[in-house]
Amino acid sequence: MTTIAMRFGNELEVRATLRDGTPSVASLLSALPFRSIVHRWGDEVYFNAPFHSEKEKDARADMEVGEVAFWPDGDAIAVFFGPTPVSTDGRPRAYSPCNILGKVSGSPDRLKTVKEGTPVEVLKA
Repeated sequence: MTTIAMRFGNELEVRATLRDGTPSVASLLSALPFRSIVHRWGDEVYFNAPFHSEKEKDARADMEVGEVAFWPDGDAIAVFFGPTPVSTDGRPRAYSPCNILGKVSGSPDRLKTVKEGTPVEVLKA
């Protein structure tokens, strides 16, 4: 299993364990390292990624807390830590189906402190 680190500003590093063998994970790994800027959407942080991957057969909108996904409609990586504006209950829900990349190691609650516009660096851990 491969692990990536997402460094949000100078204050927070979050690691995620990636799935094996999906096209989106392969595209992500080929693009590392890269930098972007964080956007917030409810209890989700997302940021543009310098690659594209088509929607995979197991893409879905209903997410689990701590999941990391690639949003093919916007070429962005999303990290879910609670409900979003389209959630119908207390669970995270993406705007549209996403490809699952992996899961955050440890508690994703730490992401609640990340603000809109924070720089993020994504690299292999």
